[in-house]
Amino acid sequence: MCEASIELRHSESYYTMSETMTRPQPRTLVLSAEDNVAVALANLDVGTETPEGVTTSKRVPKGHKFATRAIETGKPVIKFGQIIGFATTDIPAGEWVHEHNCGMGIENGAFARDYDFGAAAIAPQMVPETERPTFEGFRRSNGKVGTRNYVGILTSVNCSATVAKFIADAVNRSGMLDEFPGVDGVVPFVHGTGCGMESKGEGFDILKRTQWGYATNPNVGAVLLVGLGCEVFQIGRMKEIYNITDSETFQTMTIQESGGTRKSIEKGLERVREMLHVAQRARRETVSASELTLALQCGGSDGYSGITANPALGIAADILVRNGGTAILSETPEIYGAEHLLTRRAISREVGEKLIERIHWWEDYTERNKGEMNNNPSPGNKLGGLTTILEKSLGAAAKGGSTPLTAVYEYAEQVTEKGFVFMDTPGFDPVSATGQVAGGANLLTFSTGRGSAYGCKPVPSIKLATNSDMYARMSEDMDVNCGDIVEGVSIEDKGREIFELLLRVASGEKTKSELLGYGDNEFVPWQVGATM
Repeated sequence: MCEASIELRHSESYYTMSETMTRPQPRTLVLSAEDNVAVALANLDVGTETPEGVTTSKRVPKGHKFATRAIETGKPVIKFGQIIGFATTDIPAGEWVHEHNCGMGIENGAFARDYDFGAAAIAPQMVPETERPTFEGFRRSNGKVGTRNYVGILTSVNCSATVAKFIADAVNRSGMLDEFPGVDGVVPFVHGTGCGMESKGEGFDILKRTQWGYATNPNVGAVLLVGLGCEVFQIGRMKEIYNITDSETFQTMTIQESGGTRKSIEKGLERVREMLHVAQRARRETVSASELTLALQCGGSDGYSGITANPALGIAADILVRNGGTAILSETPEIYGAEHLLTRRAISREVGEKLIERIHWWEDYTERNKGEMNNNPSPGNKLGGLTTILEKSLGAAAKGGSTPLTAVYEYAEQVTEKGFVFMDTPGFDPVSATGQVAGGANLLTFSTGRGSAYGCKPVPSIKLATNSDMYARMSEDMDVNCGDIVEGVSIEDKGREIFELLLRVASGEKTKSELLGYGDNEFVPWQVGATM
């Protein structure tokens, strides 16, 4: 797979008819001339003759792979024009290729990558400022622009989570929000940590960055931070670190100082009502698309993810970057094995080496915890046709498009560079997205092949279906069907469709997950380090 695009080679002579389609569709797909596997676009029975000149020797499920020529033991299995694994046994032409005969090949040292820092970093052709598209956003006092206008209730520790939820529930039950039509809602951001942890070091720093990142996200008009009072993560200490004082948009309280649960709820309600008046003053105004910071996510991936939704999202990310905006790729375990494609796009060796430094951290982290990077593909990923983390990563990296990699950030670190950037996060979607939102994302896209159910208050989440079957089953959850790419729609056209939707959602159009009410339970800060 080249950095800029994926070459789709339909086997035009071999079609099947779907009850929901008006024209015949290809049943197999070869992605690159270098590939020695093809993708089944329909279930292929034993003895099926394919346009690649082979006959299937086993049933090949839809989205899975079969060998287009014989692959000897130890030789690479190639898809997207890239190595996705190595044959663990001789694979005859026509054989189903999956876990039973394809592995990572780490044991024989064949997994080395050439990082070639900056070799493919080609400056994008930027759209002149006067010609850039616009959206209707909330301009904040610090210059940032929001796509939504929430009041948040943050918690410093799990012990204050219940009070935060009680405050938010009381607001919703009282009908108070009816008085503030310009506010999207009151959201409790609760979590399971904040105490029983070290008071310094990596874990503490991650939580600190995450908390302050949410408090200052442009989609949050005002925030109340609620603590217990005796926890490790002290509110007063965080305020000292960031030189913060209470204001009309940021206030703090603890349950112990407030006199217990009931009094804390009453006090919290008073604070939230004050903040609703403040948030209500915000008005949407016309701003440039350059003010968008887009979080790129994928979850519940399948064999179509790297063929349809992710490459199309990469086109949308490229369009955003050319218009002065920012796109954040994350999920470090899910670019493992494809990182060499990103280092080649780094604007400097320093940026490329920072990405490799995070890769090495993950290798050590998984080893310390008696795991391995290839543990990442979930049972659902494998059922959908993905075999190794290499294959999954090559598809996931396509979300990042083709523009230069301008910066690499640690988890929840504030994103300040424009263009295409990377943030180190786990692959677990709620944890990863939490880091991106803390970094300043005001919009999120989420591609899925199996049908992930997800929302992300305070940031609208746009769901992209990788295949038409799942889109039809879960149309109430999915915003865009990208499965029609294998049915003839171009990746470029789908990318432009996604970008146009980004602008509409940024201006206030509700996503499917917002209409369903998702997003109250997806604040999940990354926990690193010992629980004491």
